[in-house]
Amino acid sequence: MTGALDPTIAARLKRTPDGLVCAVAQQRGTKEVLMVAWMDDEALHRTLTTRRATYYSRSRRQLWVKGETSGHTQYVHEVRLDCDGDTLLLVVDQVDGACHTGDRTCFDASVLLAGEG
Repeated sequence: MTGALDPTIAARLKRTPDGLVCAVAQQRGTKEVLMVAWMDDEALHRTLTTRRATYYSRSRRQLWVKGETSGHTQYVHEVRLDCDGDTLLLVVDQVDGACHTGDRTCFDASVLLAGEG
């Protein structure tokens, strides 16, 4: 499936020099931050039209649908653009772990500073 991102949405995005926008996935209800990935215009278009989180892999230089091979899918309920236009927030229902390591989130393994008390 290929298609064009709505021009009014495309005009609001501030992309990196390689044409990407940061995307943060957040669990619906709990607001738990699950992962951070990247999207190009095609990945965002596919996400908006299918409600399946689609990202752009910088290392493989191709699109990937979250959970397509692992089964750890993300059903997208909302997509929000931040005030600067350079970060997307995807509010999702995550099935199983979001991290490629199998952890629930990509932020489970390394706590650099914990809250007091």
